[in-house]
Amino acid sequence: TELFISWYSGVEYEAYAFLNRATGPYWWAYWSMMTCNVISPQLMWIRRLRRSLLFTFIISIVVNIGMWFERYVIIVTSLHRDYLPSSWSMHYPSHIDIGVYIGTIGIFFVFFLLFARYFPVLALNEVKTILKSSGEYYKNLPDGHKEETAVTKEEKPTSSKKESKEEKKTDEKGKKSAKSAAKKPASPRKKKDDNNDSK
Repeated sequence: TELFISWYSGVEYEAYAFLNRATGPYWWAYWSMMTCNVISPQLMWIRRLRRSLLFTFIISIVVNIGMWFERYVIIVTSLHRDYLPSSWSMHYPSHIDIGVYIGTIGIFFVFFLLFARYFPVLALNEVKTILKSSGEYYKNLPDGHKEETAVTKEEKPTSSKKESKEEKKTDEKGKKSAKSAAKKPASPRKKKDDNNDSK
């Protein structure tokens, strides 16, 4: 729209400002901005690429770089050539300009980390619901069975209780049979047979 308005308005100064951005000494900044902000997002029309998390992350970084070039083009190319040709000059950043730019990055990260500290990035409501549904269940599991996920939350404790009850019953039956066998006296026939064998 800016390009159209600069052409449609008929103001030669505004038209020259946009022409100077594309073909002047700062053409590299202008076309870097157009490549990062206009051309690279067109790759998102490809379904395979826009569904890739890595590709979308790379595109987001490229677009951020393009937005920085946009600010650079707006400020520098608008000021380096004024109405008077005698005031035309190239922009060479000083150490103060570089320090201010690096300082803005530092301030951004400070405020971002403070925000992440006092206003967590993850929604606490979602975390609480997950912990309530799964945390107590995994706390009650023995160490060897914490990685098993096939058995549901309700089936696991009931099956373990049933198995423990059955084991107790079999142990009690085994003990009772052993006690009854020890208490029974030997029959008189067995005694006679033992005496005959000894003779």
